[in-house]
Amino acid sequence: MARREKTKQFAREKSAGAIIFRKEPFDTTQGKKVKIYYLLLHYPSGHWDFAKGHIEKGESEKEAAKREIEEETGIKDVNFISGFREKITYFFRKSYENQKNPPLIFKEVVFYLGETREKEVKISEEHIGYQWLPYEKAIKKVTFKNAKEILKKANEFLKNSQLLQKC
Repeated sequence: MARREKTKQFAREKSAGAIIFRKEPFDTTQGKKVKIYYLLLHYPSGHWDFAKGHIEKGESEKEAAKREIEEETGIKDVNFISGFREKITYFFRKSYENQKNPPLIFKEVVFYLGETREKEVKISEEHIGYQWLPYEKAIKKVTFKNAKEILKKANEFLKNSQLLQKC
């Protein structure tokens, strides 16, 4: 007799977002031409993370990421860096009013690496603050382990690319 495994079906959500960075001139006496700053958003629940949100019907991942960036930060000028696309997955409980046992949701978030020249950020009502931070501070500030891993990959990607040598 074949053994049947029980597989629990979960609701699924897919989102897209970006690790946004900007470059600033740096003191060349220290051997660097530019310094990279990453944008972190502060959420009301207390965590620090990147701009991201649901992919709407008919949108591509990149279209959704650009829309979410603009909605959450006011930044319109973002160029995605070719060759960087990372995905994280996790489970969370979607809480509803007066619901004792909210359903478990499986979430997939695709992240791109986006460069901007805009320094000014106009956060949405979804956030309570933001910071532009160099990698060493951003990696300490970002809250979740999977976000730290994505930031580390983005930083390594930039260090190994020709983008930093062009400045």
